[in-house]
Formats: sequence, C-alpha cells, structure tokens
Amino acid sequence: MRRLPPFAELVAFEAVARQRSFTRAAAELSLTQSAVSHRVRRLEKHFGVQLIRRLNPGLALTEAGASLLPQLTATLDGLERLGGRRERRLRVAAGSALCTWWLAGRLSSFMAHRPGVSIELVPIENDSAPIPEADVRILWVGEGQDAPSATQAPLFNEEVFPVCSPRLLSNKRLSADPNALGKLPLLHKMVHSAGEWSWQVWCERLGVDSKKRGGELRFADMSLVISAAVDGAGVALVRSLLAHDALRNGRLIVPIAGIEPMRSSKKHVARWRRDKVGDADIDAFVAWLIAEAQTTLAAVGKLVRAPPTTSLAKTA
Repeated sequence: MRRLPPFAELVAFEAVARQRSFTRAAAELSLTQSAVSHRVRRLEKHFGVQLIRRLNPGLALTEAGASLLPQLTATLDGLERLGGRRERRLRVAAGSALCTWWLAGRLSSFMAHRPGVSIELVPIENDSAPIPEADVRILWVGEGQDAPSATQAPLFNEEVFPVCSPRLLSNKRLSADPNALGKLPLLHKMVHSAGEWSWQVWCERLGVDSKKRGGELRFADMSLVISAAVDGAGVALVRSLLAHDALRNGRLIVPIAGIEPMRSSKKHVARWRRDKVGDADIDAFVAWLIAEAQTTLAAVGKLVRAPPTTSLAKTA
C-alpha cells in the first residue's frame, strides 16, 4: 500500500512555495497564516525533510522543496483541469464607498468582455484600515504618488461638489440661491477637514453666510455620508464617481445652480504585486477601469453643470 502524503498539506506547501509568502498563501486558500504554517510542518514531518527555510523576513525553499515544487504544481494543475476549464480569478481590493456606489454594479460589464475571469471584490473599510492582500488594489493616493510604474497605473481624478436629496428642496428644481445650502444640515466624512472637503471653504466660496449655517453631522465612512444624503439627512460633499448613479436616477441632486466643482487633490491608482507584472487579465482590468471611469466622469460633469431650468428626475 502506498504511503501517500496528506493532500491538504501538499496544497498548502505548493501555495506557499509558489507565492513565496505564508501571508499570500493564506489569503489564496482562505486560511489563517498559522493554519498554513502548521500544514507545511506536517508535510515536512511526513517526508522527514525540511522543505521551507523560514527567514526573517521572508522564506526560501530548501533543495528538497525546490525539487518538489514543479512536480507538485504540474500535478495540481492537471487535477484542476480534470474538473473543467481552469478559473481565472482576480481578487480586487478598493475603498468601500467606491465598491458600493460605483464599482460593484459595473463588474459584470468587465466579465462580459473578459470571458473566463471571475472577480472577488474586497472592500477597504476606511483610510486607516489595513489593505487586504489582492491581485489588484485600487487606492486613493496623495499628490506625487500616482506616477506610472511596473506595478502601478494611474486611474482617474475626480471632482468634489455638494449634493442632497431632492426632497429637501421645496420647488424640486435646482436653486439659484447659495444660502439655501447653508440652511441645510451639513454632512461630513470625519477625516476630511481642509481644501475641497471643507464646508468652511465651500461656504466662503459660495458666499454663504456662516452665521446662518445649519447643524453638522459627521460619519466615519464616505459610504455612510452618501446614504445619509440619499435619505434626506442633509447636504453632503461627494466625489464624482460615487455620486453619478444617484444623480442620474434622481436620488441626489446638486442643490445650487451653476456650481463649479473643485478638483480632488487625491487620485486613484491601481497597484499589483511584482509577480503579477504582465498578467493579461490585470492589464485588461486596469484598461477597463480607466475607460469605464472616463465614461462616468464625462456623464457626471454634465449632470453637475446642468442649467438652472433643468427639471429633476423623480426620486427613485
């Protein structure tokens, strides 16, 4: 009878050796790093030889591990093919607001243009949250951090402007009086306080009497800010991509006629691991992101700058 090595332990070793990382292997296998490490040790115990040399930082394959890897990868690939066509999966991490208010509803379009690719979308909850391991990460970065490189591509730059529910305006049309904005509760994302994200800056820019400003509500997440605005809680400062769909279907409006948005000082980039450089699916996804964003930004620019006489769509 054959004394075969345990299958789960073989899979764990192959993922670690191929990824050259316990962290990335754990993410790929949906296991904890500790569980992956224990499986590799059990495989080493089975063979009676060390397969991975644990360094600080990083790891290296021993001679036995390097010898086993190509044979094991070929075997696992063959087993995968027996079950049908090999799935090509992209794990994409992006800000939770971008996922909810723009990206999630458009991913089916990318998959239609890229048959055989499936997407796993992972939200980044806030600016201070750790960035999850992913094939592609969509990040919002500051000035000078968006230069193209082998592992990064600049994506898009948005505009910032105020929006609110049409239920807050009695005439259901765009108002020409900026003081109408100052009378509404002002919604904030807590971490934003300067420049284009400052209500003080916007009130001064629009000539709103600061003594007549309404109360303020602050939220930890931009997605909550937009949800509150849609529900009629007040007027919010939002970014182009996040506001587009709600503006188009009439759930949000720009409360001041003839307003000129402010350019966001931060930009979005796509980043990927060095071992993914040249990956055809990632290249196609990034190209699709750029094209989709350009279409959305052009459309939202027209919605924001609509003339004062434009009637509003019914609230969805």
